[in-house]
Amino acid sequence: METVKGPDSLEETLERMVDLYQLPLLRLCYAYLHDEELAKDAVQETFIKAYRNLNRFDGHSSEKTWLNRIAINTCKDMCKSGWFRHMDRRITPDMLPETETRSEEKDESLTIAIMGLPIKLREVALLCWLQGFTYLEAAEALGISHQAVSSRLNRARRKLRFALEGSEEHDPA
Repeated sequence: METVKGPDSLEETLERMVDLYQLPLLRLCYAYLHDEELAKDAVQETFIKAYRNLNRFDGHSSEKTWLNRIAINTCKDMCKSGWFRHMDRRITPDMLPETETRSEEKDESLTIAIMGLPIKLREVALLCWLQGFTYLEAAEALGISHQAVSSRLNRARRKLRFALEGSEEHDPA
């Protein structure tokens, strides 16, 4: 006799989450790790961790926030490993996994500049600007205050403005 799974089974929930969040998580992990295969591994590990802890997900944050927090922690753990430090992790915008719409050429210099930010500034920039998180969602995902997100984004803007000032593609507006 087969076990009948309800509409909210863990497997169906995970499948829905993979469909919704796999590409955004892949982009986030790639931006952290600068390696496509490592990013795929990190996304897979993120969903494994999510599946194992799905019954403990209390809904205080959105699934998106929860999954991004898991992904960020997974990437940070991977970065701590000894062999990771010896890899060439330079990144260019064309290496990022494709989205439904192709970014304009002038956005490439901005993307490169974002990838060059210090990690604390880069992670809020990735969540807010590339993933579309609100300040509160980013604060939850990173385990920091709303004010810290705002402050880091302001510092990121200043650094980006300084980095792009001499660029021909930069629009000072």
